[in-house]
Amino acid sequence: MSVPGLPVNEPPTPSDAGSPAPNRGRMRTLGPVLAFDVIGPIVVYYALVSAGLSTVAALILSGVIPAAGIALGVARYRRLDAIGILVLIGIVIGSVLGAASGSAHLVLLDGVVPTAVFGIVCVASLRSKRPMIFRFALEGMGRDTAKGRDFADQWRYPGFRHSFRVVTVVWGVMFLAEAATQAVIVETASAGTAKTTSNLLILPFAAAVIAWNISYAKRGRRKGVIADEARRARGEAPPPMPA
Repeated sequence: MSVPGLPVNEPPTPSDAGSPAPNRGRMRTLGPVLAFDVIGPIVVYYALVSAGLSTVAALILSGVIPAAGIALGVARYRRLDAIGILVLIGIVIGSVLGAASGSAHLVLLDGVVPTAVFGIVCVASLRSKRPMIFRFALEGMGRDTAKGRDFADQWRYPGFRHSFRVVTVVWGVMFLAEAATQAVIVETASAGTAKTTSNLLILPFAAAVIAWNISYAKRGRRKGVIADEARRARGEAPPPMPA
């Protein structure tokens, strides 16, 4: 499972309206994803198969690449996030089942499990005080930074809360749709085709959702500005922070 550019391009926020989308940050996120989660494993898989290794062995060893990417992230940021944990669990489960059974299809399910779990967690988080994508956005900014504190303070606005719940639903449904599509491909296609497709599948899904997310955030900012100006004109204080 890979997550290229989870949205930190915030929906409706009165205080940062008109701020540019963080394109540079998104590209810095996308680069490692392409190298360690998309292109790298495919290159290693086909190289190992060409060298004479079995399909199952090549699939298991190709999982070293995303694991290495996670390790580098831990070394850089000194923490292992939830996505990294899910990916590692998927790699371990797929590798163990594949090695024990000799089934390439079971190895290939290593990406389906964490993707489906993350989608379920996103949707289920709507019942919590803060939806999952809001938590990811805040974590990415840093809870103790000035930007993070300002971002967290926007939760007091109903439009902001609604927008992040919508965004969380959309991302959760996207991950579930990707997992379902990936599972069908794994069960119906050859190992090589399934490996290539499963690694590339996130790109069209995520590209569509990110494009929607950027458009939604821009519309939300405009609405946030209008609502904030109207509130100021009426001399109203900001609403209280919900529990």
